[in-house]
Amino acid sequence: MNEICPRCGLPKPICVCETIAKESQRIRVYMENKKFGKMSTIVEGLNEKEIDTREVAKKLKSELACGGTVKNGKIELQGDHKVKVRRCLVAMGFSPETIDAD
Repeated sequence: MNEICPRCGLPKPICVCETIAKESQRIRVYMENKKFGKMSTIVEGLNEKEIDTREVAKKLKSELACGGTVKNGKIELQGDHKVKVRRCLVAMGFSPETIDAD
């Protein structure tokens, strides 16, 4: 038996809550200098209540072949991946107009 989404009332397989949430996010992608001169790409602005940030991080790490983590609502990826992260987020369904790459 299919579960019903508590937000939209549709069965889980056809739930549109996450799709709507992806379009309303304001995402910021920027670089940060870490210890020993290492660069990290930071993705912030994802609402953890509406979007599974761990799943997004997992997909980004797999697509970019890099390490990373989720800390304090931010996704930290090892290396300089600003341009690639933007393309990957758009491919995941996020709106390109809502992604700011500094």
